[in-house]
Amino acid sequence: MKEVINIYKKHKNTVNEFIITMIKNFPKNYIDNAEDILKSNPNVQLIYAVDNDYKQISPIICKKRKEKENIGVSKEHYFLKVAFNNENFYISNPYIHYRTGKASLSAVHKIEDVYYVFDLNLIGILEELKLIEYNNIYDKVKRTIYFFAALMLALVSITLILYGAYIFGQVVFFKDEGNLLHNIFQSIISVTLGVAMYDLASQIFEHEVLFTSFAKEEDRQYKILGKFLTSIIIALSIETLMVVFKIVLGDYQKMLSAFWLLIGTTFMLVGLAFFYKTIKQSGCKEDE
Repeated sequence: MKEVINIYKKHKNTVNEFIITMIKNFPKNYIDNAEDILKSNPNVQLIYAVDNDYKQISPIICKKRKEKENIGVSKEHYFLKVAFNNENFYISNPYIHYRTGKASLSAVHKIEDVYYVFDLNLIGILEELKLIEYNNIYDKVKRTIYFFAALMLALVSITLILYGAYIFGQVVFFKDEGNLLHNIFQSIISVTLGVAMYDLASQIFEHEVLFTSFAKEEDRQYKILGKFLTSIIIALSIETLMVVFKIVLGDYQKMLSAFWLLIGTTFMLVGLAFFYKTIKQSGCKEDE
């Protein structure tokens, strides 16, 4: 919603002129021609009329039905801060529509003593003006794919965490002292990887399923990647420490493996530090 509002504010005059021109081209006597207007203009969500005393005098006409329950209800609270332009038009600020849950605008056209109210789909209008790229079918397919991908990652992460808890439980309750150190480190690595996978799944679910950005944050994907790599480096560091402890306990055959594992982990740590430094230097703000 925030991004839609920012795009609207940036192109407010263009959008408002488009809406006014669109309404001017509607068939006159809006209420009698409401069905044709709604049918030929998919971005118009509903239409109704209010008299000079701010009481509703027509049904709320939607695309599939007419609602007569609110005829005679006062709409004065909606008109307290309405200021018409020289053509008797008023365009509201963006809001979330109570019926559709989408970003919307309300346009009011005053003709003599009657106020005609049009609720408009803001996202659809911005798309029609080529100010955003939004395709409803593609968006639903993409969200579905991301949902199942995030769900699978979450299940894998929960499995890893439960496996780590299972190993730790064996150490605590069954006193498996022969492989005590190995099992503890294995439990830690399993839980660490599980948390990393879960964090990745939650990021995908939050940003691609629950909320999809129209204007992508330039550094969001880097933050997700950085957090995931940090968890992997922690897991590798723990594995390196485990191998070192095995060497201390007399298993010198693992020394070469520990050396290369330590070198690899160090390179990943240095690479991650350089990665963060590069992103920070390139991420200058507009006011800097």
